[in-house]
Amino acid sequence: MKYAQIKELYKNIFKSYEKPSLETHIKKFIELDQYLPYSSTFFCVTNTQDLKFEYISKNLRSCLGLDPGLLKTQGMRYFWSRIHPEDVEVWLNAMNHLMAFTLSEISEADRKKTNYTWNYRFKDGNDTYVNIVQNTTPLSFDLEMKPIIGLAHYTVLDTKIKMQITASAKLLNNNNEYETIYFNNFSQKLLKESISNRERDVIRLLVLNNTSKQISEKLNISPHTVDTHRRNILKKLKITSTGELIGMLKMNKHFI
Repeated sequence: MKYAQIKELYKNIFKSYEKPSLETHIKKFIELDQYLPYSSTFFCVTNTQDLKFEYISKNLRSCLGLDPGLLKTQGMRYFWSRIHPEDVEVWLNAMNHLMAFTLSEISEADRKKTNYTWNYRFKDGNDTYVNIVQNTTPLSFDLEMKPIIGLAHYTVLDTKIKMQITASAKLLNNNNEYETIYFNNFSQKLLKESISNRERDVIRLLVLNNTSKQISEKLNISPHTVDTHRRNILKKLKITSTGELIGMLKMNKHFI
């Protein structure tokens, strides 16, 4: 997906009609950042209206090996260019669903108490893709009460950790505890929409530890056909092994 397409979709999601003041928020974050230890997390003040980062914490360089100046001067365009190509469209879809859910299901009063989380793969300074879990709390809203300024915390995890792309929204309740009010698992969507009925049969038998020969006997098809189904399943779900498939399904038990 080209930058122009990303920009158009992203700005449409976060379209707004006013420019909020950030001076007070940013001053507090800069003061706090001086005392925070170096760790595997960093934070930014994001501006989805102007597609830029108003502030970037000192840990960005130690977490990702990137120059904070590039992120500050080039904004979200530079950030987008480093998201894994296979994850960009999924991420935009998740953002769109989160915003649609916010506007239709969360009252304007409660939007100030909502917290959002999603994840994607990101290319670090060594050109290695790592997992990033982003957690964003809205700070300011436009006239339609869409969140446009946020405090975003980024946690960096090793690329060897296999993560399904998910998005969630949590609401702070009267006990000051966050309750999950929205959850979307893109891998679930793949399982529901891209797998044929025959491939589902194969998957169910694989989960029960059947071999290709045993599956062929139970489904009355050749072992070669079973192996073909297995390859197609892995390709559709963009995974590399049956073991990874089983792990995915354990998180989506209703599919089985």
